[in-house]
Amino acid sequence: MLQLKVQFLDDSQKIFVVDQKSCGKGLFNLTCSHLNLAEKEYFGLEFRSQVGHHVWLEPLKPITKQQVNPKEVLFKFMVKFFPVDPGHLREELTRYLFALQLKKDLACGRLPCSDKSAALLVSHLLQAELGDFHEERDQRHLAGHKYLPNQDYLDHRIMHYHRRGPAGALTILHHGKTPAESDAQLLDVARKLDMYGIRPHPASDGEGTHINLAVTHMGVLVLRGNTKINTFNWAKIRKLSFKRKHFLIKLHANIAALCKDTLEFAMASRDACKAFWKTCVEYHAFFRLSEEPKSKPKALLCSKGSSFRYSGRTQRQLLEHGRKGQLRSLPFERKRRASRYDERQCRSSPDLLTDVSKQLRASNGIVLIELHSSSITNTRGLGQEGWRASSSLETRNMDIRS
Repeated sequence: MLQLKVQFLDDSQKIFVVDQKSCGKGLFNLTCSHLNLAEKEYFGLEFRSQVGHHVWLEPLKPITKQQVNPKEVLFKFMVKFFPVDPGHLREELTRYLFALQLKKDLACGRLPCSDKSAALLVSHLLQAELGDFHEERDQRHLAGHKYLPNQDYLDHRIMHYHRRGPAGALTILHHGKTPAESDAQLLDVARKLDMYGIRPHPASDGEGTHINLAVTHMGVLVLRGNTKINTFNWAKIRKLSFKRKHFLIKLHANIAALCKDTLEFAMASRDACKAFWKTCVEYHAFFRLSEEPKSKPKALLCSKGSSFRYSGRTQRQLLEHGRKGQLRSLPFERKRRASRYDERQCRSSPDLLTDVSKQLRASNGIVLIELHSSSITNTRGLGQEGWRASSSLETRNMDIRS
């Protein structure tokens, strides 16, 4: 058995015990069941590989084949797919977890934006955590909690926005807003930012110029710093592939008539290039395909290249299930925790009803060990574990089919 440590978005940690031969989806399903999370496909488990790259845990591959000594690895539960409109997220818990992700991104500088936008985002976080504006409490809270790298000179603006809202607002922005309403407002502001949902990957173009590559719901982006200099929409791309440390984008014939047929970008290493390619495969499948992809049969004699594919429901399937009522609204209650600031916060790893460690053994032999008390209760089973999918790819190539 493997004892694997997972860190949640509120920085709490849990140890899950899985079988030695368990695939990544076994651990991921346990974490989602632990959170009582229905819209789980938006999330993933990220870890640091042996060569130092941050990669996503693959659901269909044994954990021990992805990391030689997984017991020493910290798996981080994070948002993986950022929808263009967070209003499509149906569950309050899902929106709350997205808000926690944005909070972490702001604090570490991974969501660059103007001072005005940063202060406005933090004011929504304060409303969700503290409630209505109270000057002394806000001052003490900001002195003890870091929301932004450059927070010191923005404290006054943050408090002003928490009290009144930005200049020109017709009504007081925050007063009386519940934590759930504040989360929704936070996500609505964040989705309009240029760097919302973008995870840059360092690379260089054919001329040796340093750039960044990123993948989003719309396709593959090329950035210089935080500025987008080119966008390759999925409709323009015929195939994505990698060869050693070179990432290749092959365009459709009508697009290639205006520029080169194949665009090539050099990345730091083969591992970094392959990790980015896999992220592109998953983004294309999740956002572009109408239904869960079918797996391809294995070659009888030999196979060439990577067999990696996306596993899980697509965004369209999630939305359809939600409209049909097939995504059951699960109980989620934010708890007030006692503190000198009387803050409101709900932690993302549920242990409110337990004061001592306990073990729960599932029918498939997977065990969850709960370490300490934190917040929500989970009464939900492991859910559907048989989700299978594959992306439209050939060996190390991904054919893009609209």
